[in-house]
Amino acid sequence: MSREFFNSSASTWDEKVAEKDTAKLEAMVARMDIESGSTILDVGTGTGVLVPFILREIGRKGQLVCLDYAEEMLNKAEVKGFRVDIRYICADIEDSRLPGDSFDYVVCYSSFPHFEHKSRALGEIHRLLRSEGRLFICHTSSRQAINDIHGQIPEVRSHLIPEEDEMRKLLSAAGFREISIFEGKDSYFASAVKFS
Repeated sequence: MSREFFNSSASTWDEKVAEKDTAKLEAMVARMDIESGSTILDVGTGTGVLVPFILREIGRKGQLVCLDYAEEMLNKAEVKGFRVDIRYICADIEDSRLPGDSFDYVVCYSSFPHFEHKSRALGEIHRLLRSEGRLFICHTSSRQAINDIHGQIPEVRSHLIPEEDEMRKLLSAAGFREISIFEGKDSYFASAVKFS
């Protein structure tokens, strides 16, 4: 159901929904401390709001794979022409079919609440990360604000960011360590590391 919602929303997403405060996006990506030349998977790319900020961090030698299960959202990102060597993949993170141990970082910006089976998605992300690879789950709004907004939209009413204790349990059960969760009044930022 939510795939249809995102596909039907793609044409107006940037105007109506996407974060327009570039300073907030820059600050969030800076917080990730991404190394130049890294390989990154952007899960739930949507219309590519975060893509230009990630590209600045990884430089010309870095690699970016953009994954989304809503093809219309992904199409909107691709036609923006960020860089010719970006790979765009239409797939569900629960079953990406990408090779394991492939990424230095996985970024889930404004997408984690929409994962239908969060534990399964985290297990797949863990598989895709290289040893000591980092996962970032982030939003440019607070957890409460995101949950309140989703609660008013029938198609995504149940798509919520879990409370901190539940999020820690989900990440730990998937094999992540060094879990850090920050809940601010204007942002949400969780990070974790894969150890194998």
